[in-house]
Amino acid sequence: MSLLASWLAAAARDRPAACALRAASREWAYGELLALAGQGAACLRSSGVAAGAIVGCSGAAVDLALAAVACSSAAAALLPLDPLTVDSAWPRLQELAGGRLQRLDASPAEWSNYRGLAPAAADANDLALVIATSGSEGEPKAVMLTAGNLAAAVAASQQCLPLAAGDVWLGCLPLYHIGGMSLLHRCLRAGATLLLHSGFAAPAVWRDINEQAVSHVSLVPVMLARLLDATAGQPPPGSLRHALIGGGALSRPLCERALASGWPIRPSWGLSESAAQAATLLDPELEWWPGLVGAPLPGLAARIAADGRICLRGAQVMAGYLNPQWRPGLGLVDGWLITADLGEIDAAGRLSIRGRADDLLISGGVNVHPAEVEECLAACPGVSDVAVTAIADAEWGDSLLALVVGQADLELLHAWSRQHLPAARRPRRFRCVDRLPRNPLGKLERAVLRRLAAEAA
Repeated sequence: MSLLASWLAAAARDRPAACALRAASREWAYGELLALAGQGAACLRSSGVAAGAIVGCSGAAVDLALAAVACSSAAAALLPLDPLTVDSAWPRLQELAGGRLQRLDASPAEWSNYRGLAPAAADANDLALVIATSGSEGEPKAVMLTAGNLAAAVAASQQCLPLAAGDVWLGCLPLYHIGGMSLLHRCLRAGATLLLHSGFAAPAVWRDINEQAVSHVSLVPVMLARLLDATAGQPPPGSLRHALIGGGALSRPLCERALASGWPIRPSWGLSESAAQAATLLDPELEWWPGLVGAPLPGLAARIAADGRICLRGAQVMAGYLNPQWRPGLGLVDGWLITADLGEIDAAGRLSIRGRADDLLISGGVNVHPAEVEECLAACPGVSDVAVTAIADAEWGDSLLALVVGQADLELLHAWSRQHLPAARRPRRFRCVDRLPRNPLGKLERAVLRRLAAEAA
């Protein structure tokens, strides 16, 4: 459980004055961050946190980053939590953990009152990180990731998107999601700098990409779109080598627009259960189509189940879902993770994502993936954002409703739909809205869309 702290200690020995973590408030060199991690570990010990515990922590992005290294130094697993939902989620998470979750209440400013602890030895089987997530009905679940899972995920990402000492990875994804927390692990393993933003603001991200010699950035599609809007097509500096795009479907217009503006985009797919990045396409400028995310990362095996779901197996796949006995294997079948994502594997071994199994609609007896209809409508002139859901209908079963943001009028939308979509995949209704319900990662909140559809009915 001291994997992260061991990487931090190694980098501190080699480059103690190099910047490890930079935030708006201040920055920490590797030597400073190692000392602070030891003080945080001593604080945890004094609070009764034993080795092997799971420690829940909520707060700003920088607080979660510091909590991660402190928990690792204390040989405890971190459960980072969204400060807006921690109170409502805590009882269920405590139940899943068998009543053994503990909280980190002391802020990093208080850690200096404690004498530091040296990092404990790492064990690949130790629980290192727990990530809260949701099931198909929105109930809280939690993914258990061991030191071995995280080490394998970092090594695979390193082969795909090389990261070296002196590089800078800009992180603006929430650290209570695996997409944000994984960046801390990648940077500390490589001796690189994590440039941490507390949330996403396009002007601030663009400024730092240009002024901070950023080599890597992780974005969701909506963030990429806002950056392109803010820069009016201006290309990023040559120092930016990789812009990892994940967390949702990348539309054809957005992909083409980014490539035309010179962005080194890397369409990707991943999930909490695979310790983040699971597949990445490195050369979309050569060949790309909606949903294509490239080959699985080294060490991951993928297959498609009979119902179209993507299945994964490999060292970076989770130990299991958190349960009162902390028993590994819950959620796996013979080591395979059966995901909720539908996909295909082509002859070259590349994955294409078609949507989520629990989002599937049936219109006129035909299976309809909302993402495929959204991809078509996104190309309609005047559409800046779109989501497809359904209303129960005696004739169609699921009568498709498209919620559209932008300047396109209803006549144009219906005409575009008739021209580009077969009858069963055409929305029967369109509704113009100011914005769509998206979570902090930019993913559509499908449950909210269904409620909006019911109101429209």
